[in-house]
Amino acid sequence: KKKKIKFSIPKSDIVQIKVYDILGKEVTTLLNEYTLAGTYEIEFFANSLPSGVYFYRIISGIYSETKKMILLR
Repeated sequence: KKKKIKFSIPKSDIVQIKVYDILGKEVTTLLNEYTLAGTYEIEFFANSLPSGVYFYRIISGIYSETKKMILLR
């Protein structure tokens, strides 16, 4: 199962995208690199994860956003 995560970076900077389970435990890091300003889409392959609620956090410079996603099998 794969999920697509779309995000926009207003200013070129190091970007981190991490996925957490419902308890706040980090599951994986999807991105951790210098990224140019723009709009992107990244695929998250969740084959080994059970169904449930997960959160992903995007961090770029002083910007941080957390969003919820539901994974269904």
